[in-house]
Amino acid sequence: MNEHLIVSLDLNDLKKIKEIVNQLKGLVNFYKIGAIPFTYFGREVIDFLKNEDYKVMLDLKYHDIPNTVARACEGAMEMGVDFLTLHTSGGFSMLEQAVKATLMISNIKKCKKPKLLGITVLTSIDEAYFKDLFGDLKRNLDEQVVFLAQLARSAGLDGVVASPMEISLLRKECGKDFLIVTPGIRPKDETIIADDQARVMTPKDAIKSGVDYMVIGRPIVKAAKAREAAEKIIKEIENGYREIT
Repeated sequence: MNEHLIVSLDLNDLKKIKEIVNQLKGLVNFYKIGAIPFTYFGREVIDFLKNEDYKVMLDLKYHDIPNTVARACEGAMEMGVDFLTLHTSGGFSMLEQAVKATLMISNIKKCKKPKLLGITVLTSIDEAYFKDLFGDLKRNLDEQVVFLAQLARSAGLDGVVASPMEISLLRKECGKDFLIVTPGIRPKDETIIADDQARVMTPKDAIKSGVDYMVIGRPIVKAAKAREAAEKIIKEIENGYREIT
């Protein structure tokens, strides 16, 4: 099983989710549950994955007042999730309270603390869109991503979620031990169609840039044969890591 691949299960069909997970048995051990499946199925989909001994990235992008986010993080720990996302734009206090809450629960219950990841700038936003949204901001998109990543690190988060286009910059500015989780990954033989993701990259290029985990969904879950698609992508990932060692 490849330790760098997280398969995104952004589907509103629990039967289909279970079918895909069963198809990928022995290949994939890490899955992302975002707003779509969690809204439809709640804890049931998390419990299904954890009962099968899979790792889970709960990608709900918490963004609220500090106390609310801290309590939500405590609830996520009750489900045993491994990665948990928060919007860095929620600010230092929100991020710090999330870190403190998860550390406290981990110490009290003697359980593993999930890795807390800060969402920087969504992959659906390109430079032009960013300027439209934040025209008065002196930072450009890359500078904003670095600013938010450094904010996350200063608050005690374990890493960030960012587009592959910023991996090299983040690795340089935030160090080798800061986790970088990247969506917007497309296989090399697939036409790089941005769809709703404006900043995308192949697995090989993401690996060269220094990524830790790649989140890949549609190229696998929308494929006619999910296992074959996953095998192809895993081979591409493994070849990419071999080239840099």
